[in-house]
Amino acid sequence: MWLKDQTLFLQEIAEPCSGCGDPHPEYRCEDCFGTELHCSSCTVMVHKDHPLHRLQKWNSEYFKFSSLKSLGLQIQLGHALGHTCPKPHRAFNDDFIIIDSHGVHEILLDFCDCTLATTHVQQLLRMSLFPATTTDPKTAATFWLLEKFHLLSLESKVSGYEFYYALMRRSDNTGINPIKDQYDSFLRMVHEWHHLKMPKQSGRAHNPNGINATVEGACTVICPACPQPGKNLPSNWREAPPDKSWLYGLFVAIDVNFRLKWRVMSKDSVDPSLSNGWGYFVEESAYKAFLNDKSDVSQEKSTCLSHNAVNMVDTKSNRGLAATGLRTIDCARHNMKLLTAVGDLQKGEKYINMDYLFFSALRHMTVDILNILYDIACQWKKNLWHHMTSFPPSMQLNHNNKKITFFVPKFHLPAHVQQCQTMFSFNFTPSIGWTDGEAPERGWANINPVASSTKEMGPGARRDTLDNFFGDWNWRKITNLCHTMLRKMKDALPKLSEHEAALDDLEEGLKEEYSEVLSRWKEEVKAWERDPSQPNPYERSVERIALASVCLELTKEEASKIETDGSRALHEDCSPSTLISSGLELEEQQLLQRSNSLQHQIESWVKVQELYIPMSNDVITPKSFQLLLPSHVGGTATYDLKFQTIEWKLRYGEAHDTLRSLHSNLRAQTAVLKYKDQNLHGQGTNTRARNMLKGINGRIEAASSQYQDAHKVLVVLAPLVKETGWQSSLRLLNREDIRGMSDLLWGQTEGRRKLSWIWNMQGAHGDELGNNGSMEDMKIEWCKARAHAMRWKEEVELLREEMRRILQFFNWQAMSWDEHGPAEREGKITYAQRQAALCRALSVACRSSWEDTCAFIDHSMLI
Repeated sequence: MWLKDQTLFLQEIAEPCSGCGDPHPEYRCEDCFGTELHCSSCTVMVHKDHPLHRLQKWNSEYFKFSSLKSLGLQIQLGHALGHTCPKPHRAFNDDFIIIDSHGVHEILLDFCDCTLATTHVQQLLRMSLFPATTTDPKTAATFWLLEKFHLLSLESKVSGYEFYYALMRRSDNTGINPIKDQYDSFLRMVHEWHHLKMPKQSGRAHNPNGINATVEGACTVICPACPQPGKNLPSNWREAPPDKSWLYGLFVAIDVNFRLKWRVMSKDSVDPSLSNGWGYFVEESAYKAFLNDKSDVSQEKSTCLSHNAVNMVDTKSNRGLAATGLRTIDCARHNMKLLTAVGDLQKGEKYINMDYLFFSALRHMTVDILNILYDIACQWKKNLWHHMTSFPPSMQLNHNNKKITFFVPKFHLPAHVQQCQTMFSFNFTPSIGWTDGEAPERGWANINPVASSTKEMGPGARRDTLDNFFGDWNWRKITNLCHTMLRKMKDALPKLSEHEAALDDLEEGLKEEYSEVLSRWKEEVKAWERDPSQPNPYERSVERIALASVCLELTKEEASKIETDGSRALHEDCSPSTLISSGLELEEQQLLQRSNSLQHQIESWVKVQELYIPMSNDVITPKSFQLLLPSHVGGTATYDLKFQTIEWKLRYGEAHDTLRSLHSNLRAQTAVLKYKDQNLHGQGTNTRARNMLKGINGRIEAASSQYQDAHKVLVVLAPLVKETGWQSSLRLLNREDIRGMSDLLWGQTEGRRKLSWIWNMQGAHGDELGNNGSMEDMKIEWCKARAHAMRWKEEVELLREEMRRILQFFNWQAMSWDEHGPAEREGKITYAQRQAALCRALSVACRSSWEDTCAFIDHSMLI
């Protein structure tokens, strides 16, 4: 329909109406509403309050570019609009440049030189113009433009270069009427504007000692939901009984981002930070001095199988980089950056870097319970307190008077040895809620788009820019707390009901025949929760061949070989066994179609592979790429016997692991089916049982497929490494072999039933030894079901406490703004009152949104 009228549209755009009553109208404004034409004198009169609009002049044929400066429009500072100054002072060369959202403008501007006149800088600021320099300014940007770019960069991550040159094209998109480039001045004004927003919003302008009295971390946006003594905790919080004191614990997550690199561009003396440790970055000079002083401290070697990203981090290229990444300390439950808890990494994940940032962040905290989350916490914690003795006294933590628990985030935990998977698990530790520890990983998606622009900045500008983004991230989290906390609570309540019902169903079935066993299990798990040195009820008691133990044994063999014959690995941090085990991890990711960062991981792996096995192996598509492990190249001379032996041992352990997973899940399947058939009636209980069986069946299929793949490789490698006899315990797995101990094949009877070979492997009957040994897998399943129900119950309690803390924090913050009384200037008082009103509005919004849910929870807890 619109196409038939496009000629009319084009005509009206190209030839605007000229009926204004003036005999010779020549000018029209591109930025005013409407299309009226005016003469030159009327144009100047209309634009006295709009001196930054763009003009066009009719030249008898078409409209061409013009400006208010060419018509003689003069901007007078130091006086009210429309008033003249008896003693004006022309700007330098009568050619002042103002950067505005309409473009970059050359204007006529006069300062006031009257007796009582303020400085030129103050005159510009009082006209909402931000000067590019404090010495004889010749360029300024409007406050509105700086605020617009600030919000746009936070939301879209647009760079200053793209934004400024878009404005230049808006002023002149042809190059015919060029304007002097003020890009450097624009960046300087943006840097200063972003910096000033931090102390303003933190109330530093109201400090009677001035902005220079600002201490480290004073300009951060802190988390209202985390325990903040003196702000949102009860006055007697330290006197809380043990069953309530855990609610006042702080969850701290440590993570690193290798995307936020920084090139060697400049130095701090040329481009210093304006905030100097006021925000999220640590104070740089003290941080660098400490690292330089500890440069000779060697990194402890890991005795655990860490996550692949940690194992191979030093294979990343760092040529020309001053920082290979960024380390942060976050609030783990609400995903907010902590104050003075961000710093650069020089090469990989050095313990010395993370120690400094950890103690820098915690010196501001006074809580008694700390839950520390880190993907390699099992290794890092070993010498943490010994390392702390070399820190300044102000950074040392009195850990003997605190309850400190270390965890590994849930995604990273499966990459650790079996012992770590229970000792550092969120699922099994009491008084922790349903926390996964992966909050920092979710926040990187917001900051990663700025990596390309911050990589090329000077050191101070980069730190201040990232501080600005972290502050905005925290503020957005706060404004979303009303919805986030309600969503979490509405998710936790049904989960609690489901897991408590599942635990009740499981215990009802066990009580009939195994009531004494169940009582013993309860005592065992409670004893372990009180004292982790007690036997772990989540671990099986028999020693078995496992992939993790094989990897650890290979590492020990390689270390022993280096010590005895003086040989060296070709790569400092990636031995032959690490290379092959990392290849197995990548192979599994290919099968699972996990494409995120897979290309980069494979390329890093191939670089190390080429040190040991020179070959041409370009990565084209990561999912179909041939990793060329020893089993893939067969008997060719590319790999020597050492690598083939390593892969055989790893595959042998993998096969035992997956077969053992089959045992566990087949037993669980049998128990659930039996109990379901005998005891469950009604749609609700049967639906829960079917959902449980669906999950168990999925794990059975995954374990079967993984075993078959490992078995194929063992068949290929066995003759090459001269291994025999292994097929008696690791046979070819057929579909009919995958069944429980008491299951019958089609057509079989109990008298003719034959046990599947999978139950005859070495270690298969270890669980059945003793009177109640056959119940060990069921005990572990019960322990897990109990832990899940308890974690969801704790999560509801913790969310309720966090809601209370948020409301109290907003009220405390409002009162702190109210304390800025009549002694302040009128503008400061107005700003403080507005901030106090904002805090109270946030409190009211949260309270009204949560009111019904909190009333329901409080009533349920009383019952």
